[in-house]
Amino acid sequence: MGSRPRDLADRMAGRRKPDDGYLRETFTLPRDKARLKARDFLTRYPKAGYMSAVDSWRELPGGDIEFTMRRLRSAD
Repeated sequence: MGSRPRDLADRMAGRRKPDDGYLRETFTLPRDKARLKARDFLTRYPKAGYMSAVDSWRELPGGDIEFTMRRLRSAD
């Protein structure tokens, strides 16, 4: 068993239900671009229709932000 944070993240990701109805997209961007990307995603897929949200995020050693956005496959 690994002791790096990445190993823990990989193990936890493996526990996620493979088909829980959400589509997820993961991005790795500098902080300012990450904010813009998240806002764009939430504008394109509003929470009211797609239950969109930031699923997870973390700051990488170089200062970039790795984050996963989720949304339902389709709106009503």
